[in-house]
Amino acid sequence: MKKIYLDYAATTPVDKDVLKEMLPYFSEKFGNAMSIHSFGQEALQAVDSAREKIANFFGASPAEIIFTSGATESNNIAIKGVLKSYYSQFPTNYELSTHVRITKNKKPHIITTAFEHHCILDSCKAVEREGLAEVSYIKPGKDGVIKISDIKKAIKSNTVLISIMYVNNEIGTVAPIEKIGKLIKKTNALKKEKDFKIIFHTDATQAVNYFDCTVEKLGVDLLSMSAHKIYGPKGVGMLYVKKGTAIKKIQDGGDQEYKMRAGTHNVPGIVGFGKAIEKIQDTKTKKQNNSVLKLRDHLIEKVLREIPDATLNGSRVKRSPNNANFSFKDVEGEGLLLSLDMEGVACSTGSACSSGALSPSHVLLSIGLKAEQAHGSLRLTIGKYTTKQEINIAIKKLKVIIERLRKISGSVLEEYYDKKYL
Repeated sequence: MKKIYLDYAATTPVDKDVLKEMLPYFSEKFGNAMSIHSFGQEALQAVDSAREKIANFFGASPAEIIFTSGATESNNIAIKGVLKSYYSQFPTNYELSTHVRITKNKKPHIITTAFEHHCILDSCKAVEREGLAEVSYIKPGKDGVIKISDIKKAIKSNTVLISIMYVNNEIGTVAPIEKIGKLIKKTNALKKEKDFKIIFHTDATQAVNYFDCTVEKLGVDLLSMSAHKIYGPKGVGMLYVKKGTAIKKIQDGGDQEYKMRAGTHNVPGIVGFGKAIEKIQDTKTKKQNNSVLKLRDHLIEKVLREIPDATLNGSRVKRSPNNANFSFKDVEGEGLLLSLDMEGVACSTGSACSSGALSPSHVLLSIGLKAEQAHGSLRLTIGKYTTKQEINIAIKKLKVIIERLRKISGSVLEEYYDKKYL
C-alpha cells in the first residue's frame, strides 16, 4: 500500500538538493565554526554563506540573522529576551534610575493572540506566573483572522511587545502583519524618547514558503521560523533581530551568533537551511505554489461537496495555499486520524506538537467551536510533492471511514439513551 502524506504543516521532507548540499558537512568538512584553524574556517565560511542567503531573502543584513535550533527556541528568545532587556533598563524596584521614572507597580505588558503556537502561549504564561509581565490574549474572529482594531484597543502605555503569528499552524489563516506593523510604528512615534518602544514579533514559520516575508515591508523587529517547514532539515531555525532592537540573550555559554545564542553551530543544518531558502526564490517555486493552491481548492471543494456535515474551519480566502482544516459532525478526531493512518493516509487533528493531547484544540476553541466540534477536526496540509490522485484517494478513504465512525457513534448514543431512560 502506497502511503499518502498530507501533513506538510507538521514537517516537510528534505529536498534532494538541500540534502546534497548538507552531506559534506557531516564528515568531510566537519570543523567547528568557532575554531581558528582551516577546518573551522571552512565551516565558518559555509555558515556565513548560508546567513547571507537567508538575510537576502528577508531583506535583512547578515548580522540580523541569529541561528537557533528552531522556531520554538526563537520564540522563547523573543519573549523572554525582550523582557530581560526591559528589566535591565528599568530597575525592578521601580525607583528613579538614570533620569527615567518608572510607573509604580506597573509590569511590562505583552499582547499576543489566543491561538498562537504553544511555544508562544506557554512562554507568555511562564512570564505571567513569574510576575514578570501581564499578557493580553486577543481572540480571532470566527474566520480565524485577527482584527487590527482589537490590537489597537489592547495597547497600553506599558506595552513592550506584540507577538502575532503570521500564518496559523492549525487552520492556516493569515494575520494582517503589515497593517499591524504600521499601527505599531504610529504608536511608537507618539512615545517620548525615554519610553520603551513597542517591539513587534511574528512567528512566520508557516508563512515563509508562500508569503512575502520582507521584514521592512512587514514592519517587524523580530521574526522566527524553522527550516524543516520549507523542505530543509530539522533542528535548525532562526530569529531575525532588527538592528537596535531591545533584546538580550537568555542562554549563557559562548559567544556564538553575535553573543545572542550560545552553542556549537549546527553547520550541516545551517547549510541545508541556506539552500532551502535559496530554492524558495527559484522561479519553479512560484509554479509549485500555484499548483499547491489549485490542489488545496480541489481538496476543500471535494470534501465539502461529497461528505455531509463537513465544515471548513477558518477563512476560505485568507488562508495559506496548503492548508485545509475541517470539522466533521458526530466524528471523533483521534479515531478518524488512526483510521486514516491504518489506510496509509498521514494527517493531523491539530498541531503536531500537541497531537498526543486529548484536550480539544485551543485554536478551534478560540474561533468559537464547541469542544465536540473541535474534537472532530482534521487538518490536511499539502506540499510540492502532493498529487491530485493522492488527494482523490485520500478523500475516498475519508468518506468510507467517516460513514463507519458515524454509525458507531450513533449506536453508542442509542445504547446510552436506552439505558438512561428505559
